[in-house]
Amino acid sequence: MPSSKAFLALTAMSFSAAMPVLAQQETAIGVVAPLSGDYAVLGQQMLDGAQLAAQDTGEVLIPVDESCEDGSGAAVADALADAGVAMAIGFFCSETLRGALPGLAAAGIPAMTVSVRSLPLMTDALDNDWPFYRMAPNRQDQIDAIVDLIMDEWVDEPVALIDDGTIYYRELIGAVRNAIEARGLKPVIVDTFRPAQQQQLSLVRRLAQAGATHVLVGGTRGDIAIIDRDAREQGEPLTLLGDDGLRAAETAVPLENGVLAIALPEYGALPPAADIAEQAIADGIVPEGYVVPGAAAVQVASQALAAANSDDGGLEDALLNNTFSTATGPVTFTGQHELAENPFLLLRWQDDQFVPVFDSGRQ
Repeated sequence: MPSSKAFLALTAMSFSAAMPVLAQQETAIGVVAPLSGDYAVLGQQMLDGAQLAAQDTGEVLIPVDESCEDGSGAAVADALADAGVAMAIGFFCSETLRGALPGLAAAGIPAMTVSVRSLPLMTDALDNDWPFYRMAPNRQDQIDAIVDLIMDEWVDEPVALIDDGTIYYRELIGAVRNAIEARGLKPVIVDTFRPAQQQQLSLVRRLAQAGATHVLVGGTRGDIAIIDRDAREQGEPLTLLGDDGLRAAETAVPLENGVLAIALPEYGALPPAADIAEQAIADGIVPEGYVVPGAAAVQVASQALAAANSDDGGLEDALLNNTFSTATGPVTFTGQHELAENPFLLLRWQDDQFVPVFDSGRQ
């Protein structure tokens, strides 16, 4: 990660490049993203998408490098305030937001994240009247989407819940179990397996003995691929469902067609993103990762700023009282500053990619 002096120097260079244009424009939008370091590829995707959208909306973008280090957020807020931005988008790290939000509140600059899912952070923001909005799902959204899928589409199937013993997946499976049992569905088996093994034959046998056919797996892509392979080889094919961790890099044992995931889609392949995707490809940009969400964030900010200029309520009222047309689809915020629509979809692995299951209620 860059030092604080290097971080501020990079920020200042970003501002100086944009300032001559800023004087001719009414609004500027800050884009806070990791533009150096280990996550720079994600930050560049965000910035690429934001720039594509800004070509149409006319707002000036002020890039700010996000180090994601504890204590860096106050400097980010100061830099955005000094640049006179009307709104800031991006924010990949909760460490940045936690330090930046008090300063952004004082400056009257709303912050909108495309990545951070922390529930406690939003609770703190609401309690302290910090202007924080979330274009990403929160942690509960994924649990809700999984529960809805099981209760709507698997309710008549013998369902198993298994996890790899890690804190994250143990908590995920526990939350799903509590929710479905409260709604009257008891799993035929709840089990924990050892992760990162070469085979999972004993697990497959336990699932078969319990009569399970539909299995929610709290585990990594590699483990799910091995469970699926072993089940097929044993003549016990299973319908396996994972979370958005399945959208990771390919592993030694590849996924086979049919594995399911409750996850965010690749927005660049969906109809609302057609124009942005076409622009991106024409500019030599692959419309994947955070490219389309970056464009959508600028579109929300631009439309909210226009609405605020035409009304007396101000920017936060505009954010809370409008539906915005974006490359990820319509965006509306609740009174709790969260997305009104759960963005998680049911995806199926098909021919080396995850595609939406269009006949699912999660679509």
